[in-house]
Amino acid sequence: METVSLTQLRRYLVAHQGYATRFRRGRASDVATAIGRLGCVQLDSISTVDRAHRLTLTSRVGAYPRGVVSKLLGAGRIFEYWAHEACLVPIEDYPLFKRRMEHLRTRHWWGREHKHDPKVKKRVLDALREHGALPTRFFEGGGGGGMWNWKPEKRILEDLFAAGEVAVAGRDSFQRLYALPEQVIPREYLDAPAPSEEEFVRGYALRAVQGRGALTESGIAEHCRFQGGIKAMRPVVDSLEADGLVRRVAVADGGAPVVVPAAAKIDGVTPSGGVLLCPFDNLLWDRAFVERVFGFRHVIEVYKPALQREYGYYVLPFLYGARLVGRADLKADRAEGVLRVKACHLEPKVRRSGALETAFERALDRLARSIGLERVER
Repeated sequence: METVSLTQLRRYLVAHQGYATRFRRGRASDVATAIGRLGCVQLDSISTVDRAHRLTLTSRVGAYPRGVVSKLLGAGRIFEYWAHEACLVPIEDYPLFKRRMEHLRTRHWWGREHKHDPKVKKRVLDALREHGALPTRFFEGGGGGGMWNWKPEKRILEDLFAAGEVAVAGRDSFQRLYALPEQVIPREYLDAPAPSEEEFVRGYALRAVQGRGALTESGIAEHCRFQGGIKAMRPVVDSLEADGLVRRVAVADGGAPVVVPAAAKIDGVTPSGGVLLCPFDNLLWDRAFVERVFGFRHVIEVYKPALQREYGYYVLPFLYGARLVGRADLKADRAEGVLRVKACHLEPKVRRSGALETAFERALDRLARSIGLERVER
């Protein structure tokens, strides 16, 4: 088994993510390509700076028009589903996730059983069939322009979504627009057979490695939300390795080997500039792995009381070259068109320098422009 250093692994991981360190403008095709390359992009409702998926995507493709993701969903070029969390997923993987839809047909992602009034379920599906894509508020009544003054519909829609009986056709102010799968999913993917359990686990594990670049066996299980951890993943990786699809690589720190695509070259020329990363960026999902490889303890403190926060409410790690050197507590003031820097924290062993400060200023400016703000205030 070959052995690589932590420095080589860091460079490879960062290069694999494809971050942009210069301002540019992206198109819908760039967004779809980035989602395909990453395998999935996490969604989150917090918009202190911007939505999580937008921060993740703009750090790679640059500024892109608002509404692009919703249009891609409606056109069936990507789909939304439970992957690592609620995620944007390339449409080519829709058949793969039919197995997870089977898993969630009677019980939700977080364990709640699906218990519906059949009559209410029929009314919801009939409404989607008649009207096409609809937001939850269509069903809520109570002066909201809806048609029924009851609220079981949201639970039913969530459960039908998990089971694959409805799909997301877009977002309106981040609220899902639900539709029947045949109204948005291309027929070639909708009619494809569901994989077996073994095919699903192998396929999704491979997609995780391809999207992230390098994962430990426990990291694969965490990425895919598989049960069983290392013990369950080891024979899966053995099988993928035997088929020439992945290979294991030892790391000089003596920790668990990483699994990489078979053709991966473990090194990489990383950009010299800096990038502010979404707290829910794919690179940061495996926090223990991030701490091991980058020496950076990634924390998300949005759910902590203010007095218990160490770094701030919505904090973006700062990637400089191939190192995570600090973090910034940021807030977008859209009324004023300003990205406000509430606090900055360098890592303990990082020395300030003119080059580092310049890279940070440029990263702030690029982030502000990418999410439609005019200036930065520190």
